[in-house]
Amino acid sequence: MLFIKNNLANLLTLLNLGAGTVCVIALLDGNYTLAAICLIVSLVMDFFDGFVARLLKADSALGIQLDSLADMVSFGVVPGIAMYLMLSPFQHQFLNVELPFEVKYIGLLITLFSCLRLAIFNIDTEQAYYFKGLNTPTNTLLIFSLAHLAYQDDAMVITDNAAYLVFITLLSSYLLVSPIKMIALKFKSLRIKDNIPKLVLLAGCVLLIFMFGLAGIPLSVVYYVLVSLVFQRQFN
Repeated sequence: MLFIKNNLANLLTLLNLGAGTVCVIALLDGNYTLAAICLIVSLVMDFFDGFVARLLKADSALGIQLDSLADMVSFGVVPGIAMYLMLSPFQHQFLNVELPFEVKYIGLLITLFSCLRLAIFNIDTEQAYYFKGLNTPTNTLLIFSLAHLAYQDDAMVITDNAAYLVFITLLSSYLLVSPIKMIALKFKSLRIKDNIPKLVLLAGCVLLIFMFGLAGIPLSVVYYVLVSLVFQRQFN
């Protein structure tokens, strides 16, 4: 029983990694339904591994390392591959300029900056009740939802334009390592006045997804960044 207690959180982390690995394969196979299911599993496991570790008082140095390594695949490789696939049709052409490499490889910048983001997070002691920069799961939701919309041909112009996609790649990469303080859904207290930013964020995201469906996910990420910027002083 003690072995199970000490390793249950690590098992959830490994399930996150397994689902993330299958998600990458499903994306490359063009199976976006399976990829979406696997991403949801990764997100759920990523939430509950930390929750279970704290609940069972089974935090460990091994768990911290496993979590980062699993997140690197599920929320680092996955969005990089998703953007890589969205940029694949554009070959060597970008803004009427012939590049010496295919444009799609620019999408992998998201993977590199996700790795940097995770490494910075591991050594940063400030991010207890807020994030510094866009966290990797939220960034993955942004990129993956755009890729899913592109796959469905769901009338989002930005997925048909290489310039827009490269801009999103560069912006995403910057946000991952930016000094901007972002809202984290971690509660210091149950008082409403202490949680106004979180409540504004949750209400807006629910409304956007209710109104726009899948397209509401990238809109919610934009809303998340904007709300975080509005409430910057709350983090001081």
